[in-house]
This record gives sequence, C-alpha cells and structure tokens, in this order.
Amino acid sequence: MFTLNHFKNLTIYVMSLLYIIVGIKHFTDPVFFLKIMPSYLAYQLELVYLSGFFEILFGVLLIFKVTRFYAAWGIILLLIAVFPANIYLFFSEIAQESLGISKNQALIRLPFQIPLIVIAYWHTLESSSKRFSIICCVLFIPTIIYFSSL
Repeated sequence: MFTLNHFKNLTIYVMSLLYIIVGIKHFTDPVFFLKIMPSYLAYQLELVYLSGFFEILFGVLLIFKVTRFYAAWGIILLLIAVFPANIYLFFSEIAQESLGISKNQALIRLPFQIPLIVIAYWHTLESSSKRFSIICCVLFIPTIIYFSSL
C-alpha cells in the first residue's frame, strides 16, 4: 500500500533531482541566471556559480537520510537567499523580456517559493503529523507541475 511516507520519499528524490538539474544549469547556462540577478549585487557570475554549487550539493545530500536534515535546511536558506532574484524579475521589464515572460508570469512565480520552503522543511522532519504531511503532498503536486512547465 502506498502511504504518506512513501509519497514523502518520492518527493525527496524528485526534489533532489530537480535541485541537482537546476544547479547544473547554473554552470551550463549562467547567462539565464544572470538575467534575473538584481543589479545592486556585485560578483554576479560568482554568485550564480555559488548558488548552483549549493543546489547540487544540497540536492545530493538530500538523498541520504544521514545528511537530509542539513541539506533541507540548506535548501531553505538558499531559497530565501535567491528570492531577491524573483522579486527583481517581477519588477524588471528588462529581466522579463530577456526570459520571455510577462509581469503576470513573474508574479505567479513569486509565491512558489513558499511551497518549496514548506516541502524542504517537511524533509527536515523524521516524522510529522498526518495533517502536515497531507498539506505537503498537496503543495508538492502543483509546485512540480508548475516548475516542470518552465
């Protein structure tokens, strides 16, 4: 029987894979990420590479139960750290044009940081209430659908 714990494990492996893939993209296509870097940040290319490195690292560490707690907290901190790029994307017509998205699409992207953070927090927990697990499962589905459509 497929349980909430099975689904949680599935989310761990899917999120791990996604973080690794996006992290690799930081190295293979850094220009994509540079387009949404706020202009007030110095060392932009270095920051793109650094965030990519940590996405790969935390994605790999998320797989293993012994390092999952630290990886998930690292992901939470990373999601908070890169959030200004999403805010910049919303306010910058130049960034929107360079990615070929509208202001509304940039707006839709903003709240998806919240379920990503909630899901990462869920991954820090050895056990959680059934209610919280269901909430995370429900959040996971539209979040993955949205990001796989990008």
